[in-house]
Amino acid sequence: MRVLLDECVPRPLHPYLKSLDCCTVQQMGWRGKKNGELLALMKQEGFGILLTIDQNLRYQQNLQQAGIAVIVIKAKSNKTKHLVPDIPQVLATVDVIQAGSYVEIDASA
Repeated sequence: MRVLLDECVPRPLHPYLKSLDCCTVQQMGWRGKKNGELLALMKQEGFGILLTIDQNLRYQQNLQQAGIAVIVIKAKSNKTKHLVPDIPQVLATVDVIQAGSYVEIDASA
């Protein structure tokens, strides 16, 4: 499943996810898009998973209707060094997550 790294996820995290078919919001030219529009663009372009640190997304959007799974990394900050320890759990979650699902990862807490 294709993975999109949200704007709030630092681009230096991308190499740690090289085993995945993933792109960043910036690479797609979608910087500044609101969440609803972003989810629609994702669906249109064949993305199935949004990787983000935005914990409010599930309250703002109907993920079931959008058909997009969301993985949220809960970390001390959005600095790469605080997100890298959670990458193994992100990779494991990508393998099992279903469309419309929402999963929070807080392995390094």
